[in-house]
Amino acid sequence: MVKIMIAPNRYIQGPRVLKETGTYIVHLGSRVFFIGGPTALSTVKDQVSASLNENSMEYQFEAFSGECTRASAARLLEKARRFLADVVAGVGGGRAIDTAKAVSHGLGSALVIIPTVASNDAPCSALCVQYKENHMLDRFLILKRNPDVVLVDSKVIAEAPTRYFVAGMGDALATWFEAFTCTKSSAKNLPGGVTTAAALNLARLCYDTLMEYGVSAKLAVDQNAVTPAVEKVIEANVLLSGLGFESSGLAAAHGIHEGVHALGGTEGALHGELVAFGTIAQLVMENYSRGEIDRVIDFCKAVGLPVTLRQLGVSDASPENLMKAAEVACMEGLTTHNCYFEINPELILGAIIGANALGEASLKRS
Repeated sequence: MVKIMIAPNRYIQGPRVLKETGTYIVHLGSRVFFIGGPTALSTVKDQVSASLNENSMEYQFEAFSGECTRASAARLLEKARRFLADVVAGVGGGRAIDTAKAVSHGLGSALVIIPTVASNDAPCSALCVQYKENHMLDRFLILKRNPDVVLVDSKVIAEAPTRYFVAGMGDALATWFEAFTCTKSSAKNLPGGVTTAAALNLARLCYDTLMEYGVSAKLAVDQNAVTPAVEKVIEANVLLSGLGFESSGLAAAHGIHEGVHALGGTEGALHGELVAFGTIAQLVMENYSRGEIDRVIDFCKAVGLPVTLRQLGVSDASPENLMKAAEVACMEGLTTHNCYFEINPELILGAIIGANALGEASLKRS
């Protein structure tokens, strides 16, 4: 089988790196179209503008609707064309980043990603996830290449709400387990090959980093402090998880995330929070040892990730209601089918119920 690994052209991380934005991206073009939510843009605007001015670059900041849909991307694409942008920059969290990816893809421009939260592993990937107006999954848009520059200011990340940082750990938590599952099934990764030893080891390093530094990093971010542990977990959330999932593959944790997200009450849950629960359900479904599952549950509790459906907002945990999630998780095209055994709704339902029971039991012991 052909092994393929892909990655962003440059990954830059450190405190106050945004003050040198122009220096880091001037080689890509001279007209930069920024896309992000109002809060994210206000966070970076002054630093970025000053640096771009120093490098004689033209720029435009454009707020997006908050929804990563084909329609929102199309509206912004037209504005980017009118500006004659040769660089598109996504600023903020996952939805803003994915919207910028779609615009850059349509424009054929260079792509810069500036995450203001470390809430997911989207910044480094060549994947854009778009949703329908009703918040259901629309499509996975595969880009022609990974971002040209990923610029991560660790001071900005540490000053964002802790919940987003923790959610990023939830997304990253799945990386190793899903990658390992894909090695058993020889499932293809995003670029259409199978994993390299490098990508698989990055996925494992992601998990080990979370286990060793996750709690201390979370406590530091609670105080808006940048510490060596925070830097390590930012790298795990953004770079290691991004390279690990993209070049090793996704499996049931992300598929179950889609299913649970379809249940009423989860509208306020973050991607990484849903993935964390999906990871526990995947471990149950694959019959991991109780010790390994307890380690994951204990980690989630220690950093503040949900371990039960109730914590995700699901009030109706009846089998009839949860079967809706199981059926969605089995939809054609979802990564649930990258497992090394046949997937069906009954199997997924059992995993969700089992994971929820273990989570509830663990909370009672606390």
